[in-house]
Amino acid sequence: MKTSMIRLDIQGFGLLELRHFVSDFSGTLAEDGLLLPGIREKLRELSEHLTVHVITSDTFGKAREELRGVTCRIQVLEGHRHLTQKETYIASLGSDTVVALGNGNNDAGMLRAARLGICVCLKEGCAVKALTASAILVRSPIDAIDLLLNPKRLTATLRM
Repeated sequence: MKTSMIRLDIQGFGLLELRHFVSDFSGTLAEDGLLLPGIREKLRELSEHLTVHVITSDTFGKAREELRGVTCRIQVLEGHRHLTQKETYIASLGSDTVVALGNGNNDAGMLRAARLGICVCLKEGCAVKALTASAILVRSPIDAIDLLLNPKRLTATLRM
């Protein structure tokens, strides 16, 4: 079990004691089922600081294959109610210790439940519900991970 964390006390936003990074896969870390360039390395770097989780509906059926070699926990959702399943997953980790990354309607619950929700907008776009459930919007998952690896960027964005 990962014992590292990212700890920040941000004026007006409060204390962050993050232990888990939970991300959607399709449209967030990957486009058309293929991991975006540079993501594998960034996830490896981030896994030195946080436990990395990928929770996905796996629209293209390639998540496990694409994430092979990345230190992360992969949860492929089944059945229906993926929004609720993702939100429940965040709660099981301890919501206050989670930063979540997503873009779709089915990510809105986890983005809202996490201590820090980050919405990413790639070619697939981002759902308005995901955007309004988030504290930050980024242009790429690399930008999101870099916020965590360079915490002063988080402070600059979130302080009041």
